[in-house]
Amino acid sequence: MNVNRDASKTPSGAWTDPDDPPEWSDEMFERAELYIGSTLIRRGRGDASPTKVTVGLRLSADVVARFRATGRGWHARIDRALRDWLADHPDAV
Repeated sequence: MNVNRDASKTPSGAWTDPDDPPEWSDEMFERAELYIGSTLIRRGRGDASPTKVTVGLRLSADVVARFRATGRGWHARIDRALRDWLADHPDAV
Protein backbone atom coordinates (compact mmCIF):
# COMPACT_ATOMS: atom_id res chain seq x y z
CA MET A 1 0.00 0.00 0.00
CA ASN A 2 1.18 3.53 -0.76
CA VAL A 3 2.60 5.58 2.18
CA ASN A 4 0.33 8.53 1.33
CA ARG A 5 -2.65 6.25 1.38
CA ASP A 6 -1.79 5.10 4.93
CA ALA A 7 -1.66 8.73 6.11
CA SER A 8 -5.14 9.34 4.69
CA LYS A 9 -6.87 6.61 6.69
CA THR A 10 -9.61 7.55 9.10
CA PRO A 11 -9.75 6.12 12.63
CA SER A 12 -12.14 3.47 11.32
CA GLY A 13 -9.47 2.37 8.84
CA ALA A 14 -11.41 3.48 5.77
CA TRP A 15 -9.31 5.38 3.24
CA THR A 16 -10.42 8.92 2.35
CA ASP A 17 -9.12 10.88 -0.59
CA PRO A 18 -7.57 14.14 0.71
CA ASP A 19 -8.49 15.79 -2.61
CA ASP A 20 -12.17 14.94 -2.04
CA PRO A 21 -13.20 16.82 1.13
CA PRO A 22 -16.69 16.45 2.60
CA GLU A 23 -19.42 18.89 1.65
CA TRP A 24 -19.66 21.91 3.95
CA SER A 25 -22.62 22.13 6.27
CA ASP A 26 -24.46 25.37 7.06
CA GLU A 27 -22.78 25.36 10.47
CA MET A 28 -19.34 25.19 8.86
CA PHE A 29 -20.16 28.20 6.67
CA GLU A 30 -21.42 30.14 9.72
CA ARG A 31 -18.16 29.58 11.59
CA ALA A 32 -15.83 30.17 8.63
CA GLU A 33 -13.61 33.23 8.44
CA LEU A 34 -13.76 35.28 5.24
CA TYR A 35 -10.55 36.52 3.68
CA ILE A 36 -10.15 38.80 0.68
CA GLY A 37 -6.56 38.28 -0.32
CA SER A 38 -4.68 38.22 2.99
CA THR A 39 -7.14 40.56 4.75
CA LEU A 40 -9.53 39.04 7.28
CA ILE A 41 -13.02 40.48 6.83
CA ARG A 42 -14.50 40.93 10.30
CA ARG A 43 -18.04 39.81 10.93
CA GLY A 44 -20.56 41.40 13.18
CA ARG A 45 -21.60 44.86 13.96
CA GLY A 46 -18.36 46.82 13.79
CA ASP A 47 -17.83 50.15 15.52
CA ALA A 48 -20.79 52.14 16.75
CA SER A 49 -21.97 54.87 14.45
CA PRO A 50 -20.48 58.22 15.49
CA THR A 51 -23.82 59.91 14.80
CA LYS A 52 -25.51 58.20 17.76
CA VAL A 53 -25.24 59.28 21.37
CA THR A 54 -25.86 57.12 24.42
CA VAL A 55 -28.39 58.72 26.77
CA GLY A 56 -30.31 57.77 29.87
CA LEU A 57 -33.99 58.19 29.09
CA ARG A 58 -36.99 57.47 31.28
CA LEU A 59 -39.97 56.22 29.33
CA SER A 60 -43.37 54.97 30.42
CA ALA A 61 -43.39 51.25 31.21
CA ASP A 62 -46.23 50.57 28.77
CA VAL A 63 -44.35 52.30 25.92
CA VAL A 64 -41.21 50.27 26.58
CA ALA A 65 -43.24 47.05 26.86
CA ARG A 66 -44.91 47.67 23.48
CA PHE A 67 -41.59 48.31 21.74
CA ARG A 68 -39.84 45.37 23.46
CA ALA A 69 -42.67 43.08 22.39
CA THR A 70 -41.70 43.74 18.77
CA GLY A 71 -38.42 41.84 19.29
CA ARG A 72 -34.79 42.61 18.61
CA GLY A 73 -34.05 46.10 17.36
CA TRP A 74 -36.66 47.80 19.50
CA HIS A 75 -34.23 50.60 20.40
CA ALA A 76 -33.84 51.44 16.71
CA ARG A 77 -37.63 51.41 16.30
CA ILE A 78 -37.99 53.95 19.13
CA ASP A 79 -35.38 56.10 17.36
CA ARG A 80 -37.33 55.80 14.09
CA ALA A 81 -40.61 56.68 15.84
CA LEU A 82 -39.04 59.80 17.33
CA ARG A 83 -37.60 60.80 13.94
CA ASP A 84 -41.01 60.34 12.31
CA TRP A 85 -42.64 62.46 15.00
CA LEU A 86 -40.06 65.21 14.54
CA ALA A 87 -40.61 65.15 10.76
CA ASP A 88 -44.39 65.53 11.29
CA HIS A 89 -43.92 68.31 13.90
CA PRO A 90 -41.04 70.47 12.67
CA ASP A 91 -41.98 73.43 14.89
CA ALA A 92 -42.46 71.42 18.11
CA VAL A 93 -38.85 71.58 19.27
